Amino acid sequence: MKTAQSILLLLLFMPLTEPAPPTQQDAPIIYEYGTENFQETKFGQDYEDKYLDGENIKEKKAMIIPDEKSFQLQKDETVTQLPTKKESDEMPTCLLCVCLSGSVYCEEVDIDAIPPLPKESAYLYARFNKIKKLTAKDFADMPTLRRLDFTGNLIEDIEDGTFSKLSLLEELILAENQLLKLPVLPPKLTVFNAKYNKIKSRGIKANTFKKLNNLSFLYLDHNALESVPPNLPESLRVIHLQFNNITSITDDTFCKANDTRYIRERIEEIRLEGNPIMLGKHPNSFICLKRLPVGSYF
Repeated sequence: MKTAQSILLLLLFMPLTEPAPPTQQDAPIIYEYGTENFQETKFGQDYEDKYLDGENIKEKKAMIIPDEKSFQLQKDETVTQLPTKKESDEMPTCLLCVCLSGSVYCEEVDIDAIPPLPKESAYLYARFNKIKKLTAKDFADMPTLRRLDFTGNLIEDIEDGTFSKLSLLEELILAENQLLKLPVLPPKLTVFNAKYNKIKSRGIKANTFKKLNNLSFLYLDHNALESVPPNLPESLRVIHLQFNNITSITDDTFCKANDTRYIRERIEEIRLEGNPIMLGKHPNSFICLKRLPVGSYF
């Protein structure tokens, strides 16, 4: 009887104590959870590897600490680019002078020669320096120049080919130098200023101004001219020849002796004061002018 009761109790409690086998749904859940942990761990490891391995440590340091190697990181957009050869070639001029929007200002810096200029230069102001000579090499590769100002230097000589390639040059100022003669001038000049030099008439060739059809302002005052330069172009509006050594003029100096109807339309001012000449003795020399020259008539 006791044996039968024991067996009955055992049969009743067996379903409660027997462990249930794992179902098919439990396995993917455990596997997916484990996979996510694995991916997170792998991502963290990759992140650490990226910044902690030896090669990338160097890369990271190169991005932070500027040294010679940092300039070799071409893919790093934050690295400052090295100056190009053109910029480095121009650097001495623009450190000594001031370079701004095509203009170069080299005033009162005691240079004795023309420094290398930026290729795009249009205006050069080199006033009050110690330049003694200008050569063809000075502007050989500078076709963009439009104005040159050398006021207050010590220029004694200018090679004939110095300005020959400056096809755009409009203003040339050589005032207050030591010139004895004039070079060949570029064809598009509108202003030429060589006052306060030592230029004599023999230092100006007969055709120096003849083909300058754009020349409007000519300043040759305070020199040593014995006569008015020949073949002055029709385009001239202002001619300053005061305080030279001009002793005489002819009917062909400003007008045309054989053409009484000829009028020099554009002339607005001619200054001849301070010369050893009595303008009143040459009345036919001004017959084509709308205004008489400034000077002594009596």
